[in-house]
Amino acid sequence: MEPELVTEPSPEKEKPLPAAVMAKIERNRQRALMLKQARLASRPYPTGDGISAVKAPPRVVDSGGGFFIEEEETEEKIVENVVHQPGPVLEFDYLFCEECGKDFMDSYLSNNFDLAVCDSCKDTEEKHKLITRTEAKKEYLLKDCDIDKREPVLKYILKKNPHNTHWGDMKLYLKLQIVKRSLEVWGTEEAIEEAKEARQENRDKMNQKKFDKKVKELRRAVRSSLWKKEASGHQHEFGLEEHVEEDMYKKACITCGYELNYERM
Repeated sequence: MEPELVTEPSPEKEKPLPAAVMAKIERNRQRALMLKQARLASRPYPTGDGISAVKAPPRVVDSGGGFFIEEEETEEKIVENVVHQPGPVLEFDYLFCEECGKDFMDSYLSNNFDLAVCDSCKDTEEKHKLITRTEAKKEYLLKDCDIDKREPVLKYILKKNPHNTHWGDMKLYLKLQIVKRSLEVWGTEEAIEEAKEARQENRDKMNQKKFDKKVKELRRAVRSSLWKKEASGHQHEFGLEEHVEEDMYKKACITCGYELNYERM
């Protein structure tokens, strides 16, 4: 008996994808290819001396199903390394003292106030004296904006208040820089003195007005007290008593002369 032949059904022909789907697949492929190229371009070259063998970047292959496959290439390519040249050797930037002209590396005034003066030439008693913020505003007629906002901003150091350690720290400024900033604001020393005199005159006028006001209030208070005393009526002020006869005595008012007769038991 001969075996029966089983015939397999012929596979159906695959239907072509719509044009919109094909266009979307192509766009995805192009976008992925561009991202891959950008990522490869951003990789740094190896550094070192001589020549080294490195593997070539993987090749992107379209799978035909809307995604990509990376194939590693076995063959190696020779790529020259990028050699970075060493930078020039720089000498240390020395500062030159404005007083003696000698060079120095650092100092107290250069570190705290950006003033090119060495420690040997520092004069804390006169030229490089430190003053408080209050004194700077009062004596040199500077405002807060002149100290804190006008370029360059004046530097300062903090120090504990000698009058009370619980108070806030004092800001000490370099007098030399305060005088310079005052001249930048007012122009000349004469203008500073004129402004000081004008402020003193205004201060004197204000004090005089306050004094006159207090005197006027005092006079008003005195007049009010006298008026109240007169309105309350006359109060007799008697002198020494005089004996009239037996148990009878009298007193006379010093102001109006009124006599008071009374009997003492």
